Amino acid sequence: MELKYIDNLEKATRKGKLESLRMGICFVFLLCVLLYASSFGISGEEGLLLAIAATIGAYMAMNIGANDVANNVGPSVGSHAITMGGALLIAALFEAAGALIAGGDVVATIRDGIIDPAGVADNRTFVWLMMAALLAGALWLNIATAIGAPVSTTHSIVGAVLGAGAAAAGWEVVNWNMLTSIVTSWIVSPILGGIAAAGLLYLIKRSITYQTDMLAAAAKTVPLLVALMAWTFTTYLMLKGLKKVWPVSTECAFLTGFCVGLAVFLFLRPFLRKRMAVCENTKESVNQLFTVPLIFSAALLSFAHGSNDVANAVGPLAAIAHALGGETTSAGEVAIPFWVMMVGAIGISLGLALFGPKLIRTVGSEITELDKMRAYCIAMASALTVIIASQLGMPVSSTHIAVGGVFGVGFLREYLKANYARMEDEIRAHHSQDNLAAVNAFLTSFKAAPLNQKGTMLKELKLQSRLKQDPANFSKPERKGMKKFYRRELVKRSQLQKIIAAWVITVPASALMATGIFYLLSEIFGG
Repeated sequence: MELKYIDNLEKATRKGKLESLRMGICFVFLLCVLLYASSFGISGEEGLLLAIAATIGAYMAMNIGANDVANNVGPSVGSHAITMGGALLIAALFEAAGALIAGGDVVATIRDGIIDPAGVADNRTFVWLMMAALLAGALWLNIATAIGAPVSTTHSIVGAVLGAGAAAAGWEVVNWNMLTSIVTSWIVSPILGGIAAAGLLYLIKRSITYQTDMLAAAAKTVPLLVALMAWTFTTYLMLKGLKKVWPVSTECAFLTGFCVGLAVFLFLRPFLRKRMAVCENTKESVNQLFTVPLIFSAALLSFAHGSNDVANAVGPLAAIAHALGGETTSAGEVAIPFWVMMVGAIGISLGLALFGPKLIRTVGSEITELDKMRAYCIAMASALTVIIASQLGMPVSSTHIAVGGVFGVGFLREYLKANYARMEDEIRAHHSQDNLAAVNAFLTSFKAAPLNQKGTMLKELKLQSRLKQDPANFSKPERKGMKKFYRRELVKRSQLQKIIAAWVITVPASALMATGIFYLLSEIFGG
């Protein structure tokens, strides 16, 4: 056997062992949750249902960690602001902290009011409904993670509750207004995220990277950008991350955020002026200024995500425990036991550590190339869009916003690159091949010129006579082919198509799975 085949076999064996180790760790965690839930002394069918529900809740939590958390740290990893290991550690710690510190003491009985609890016949039916919803939502997240598609956890569980609820009590219990809002958010969330991220990136390019002296421009602009980030993330954390332990008004959150942003600006401005004196006038030097803000953004986004989305994993489990205790299911809220919150926190962190890197790479590097400035724009777009949408009462998905921001940045790059290529073609069209040295010299100065000077240089060239010849002697089909290839390298259309398809079918897919699982559970426990 040739050495290369032996090497390939060894690599496949190592990969298989690693996968077996991951699955083994997951199995041990689920087994521990099952045994712990079985130790409560609840006898009979109720005890069995609680143990199964706890195991399914732990499975759901791991899938949330594997899929949903990638949106918070993916851009930072893709831009090389932090390493994969550092991102996993930061996200795991802050996700768990957000869940345990600010996850809240109560949770809505029926997720987002998607069905009317009064239409559910009894507590047994309600327990089967919520178990089916949990398992279906977890299975869909598992499938999406396996194919590398970041999807909305909230949409997964809402679709599952919708399907199981309709199977349990008929379509009349469905809250169609809420479902319409969710469908609307499929479109609104990525568009808002993409527009916000692209707008911020264009602002940075105009104010910094298109300037001749990028260091001087960065010394003026970067403190404002980082202060804006501090303002936004403080407001975001108070409104979304700490709202259950420290409820504040919108005005108070914005004012506190402004004060924090002002303090950051006053500290950062003199510090950056000193640092700029020893830096080179390059784009990479400017990029490095966004490293620390990106690390903070990954931590704060993870904290806020843990405090909000832990309910997707443990909310149905808390409702099941509540119902098995003999309480009515029509109550608007139920208490979350600490052990249930721990299952969610540990499960999310474990799923992230074991299976999160795949989706982190997808978001961070497999859609479009990210540097630190682009990653900053995506993080800012995520926080800004959620804040604005929540104040307007618009239902949006943080997953869709973040991924939309990545695509928005990529498509803006395509647009700017295409414009620049057209300008270069226009310049070359005014020169013959015999004057190639002069053409190259002009293009070099044109590329280095500020944006306003580029327009002036083009206007001057239009006064010259136009020659119908490309100095490089490329044919028109060849130029079109190269442009098409280059554009597809900036934003990978295959990823776009796969992710959009996964988004569109999330609710119906999880609803159909939940329907089937509900009927199966009712046959097993109802017969």
